[in-house]
Amino acid sequence: MKKAFIVGIAGQDGSYLAESLLEKGYKVSGIIRRNSTVEHQRNRISHLGDIQLEYGDLNDPTSLDRALRLFQPTEIYNLGAQSHVRISFDVPQFTTQVNSLGVLNLLEAYRQLAPEAKFYQASSSEMFGNSIDEDLFQRLTTPMNPVSPYGCSKLYGFHMVKLYRNSYGLNANNGILFNHESPRRGSNFVTNKVVKTAVQIKLKISKKLELGNLDSHRDWGHSWDYVRAMQLIMNQDTPDDWIVSTGETRSVRQLCEYVFGQLGLDYQDFVSQNPKYLRPNELEYLRGDSSRIRNELGWKPKYTFESMMDEMIEHWQNHFANGGEA
Repeated sequence: MKKAFIVGIAGQDGSYLAESLLEKGYKVSGIIRRNSTVEHQRNRISHLGDIQLEYGDLNDPTSLDRALRLFQPTEIYNLGAQSHVRISFDVPQFTTQVNSLGVLNLLEAYRQLAPEAKFYQASSSEMFGNSIDEDLFQRLTTPMNPVSPYGCSKLYGFHMVKLYRNSYGLNANNGILFNHESPRRGSNFVTNKVVKTAVQIKLKISKKLELGNLDSHRDWGHSWDYVRAMQLIMNQDTPDDWIVSTGETRSVRQLCEYVFGQLGLDYQDFVSQNPKYLRPNELEYLRGDSSRIRNELGWKPKYTFESMMDEMIEHWQNHFANGGEA
């Protein structure tokens, strides 16, 4: 039986990945960080009964060693991170400890305790910063010049995975995933913040929405599609680095226009810019070239931007219709 160990199993990607692997007959395990409110730790995975969970943390090498000894995985997925880019400016040291040194801690445990396993590292499009090729895409050959503590920390992890792969012959892979969303996305991330608040405004629960840079562009896909890409990457015998993206880019303004429009509202009547949500160093444009994973591994997203947004709108409509908290 294949055995998958997921760091970040309680997150958006981790929950979709765990579901998918269980359907394929995997034995799935993971670590979660201790939290005084249990529901906040497990609300995305509470419906999954056949997973093994232990407390652990990327900053605690002992817990990683213990988990690998206990679970003896054949596949290791590192999806754990301090993943909010704007907040990484507020907590740069913590972000770096988790996203950089945490990756090193896990790689060391992997090298020493499970070297025959395959390893997947969740890298990020934020590593590119504002570098863009002449055709307005980012790819593996595009210079990586991150413009946030989050991007810098992810770039360290990316290079450490390559170093361990080349130095120790490990089957260690990087997936450079561009922005991906879903109803399970935290509501302090811009996509779900826009959708949730727009539904609240439609229901007259809220009156306005404050955002940061409305003209930043992102390449938005669906988390469910992207965890399928992770599995395709891990099914290869030769480890490598891959870009996963839709190849389309939209601005936050266009996001607002679509979501509010689906609810019969004009976003300009409700959306304003608040400087506190601006980054000290803005990343203006992301658009990934995923032609290689499409051509070589046959990956193709099933969700469009519109169907993803519609699903998220429906989620929040159902949430409030069923008496969910604002």
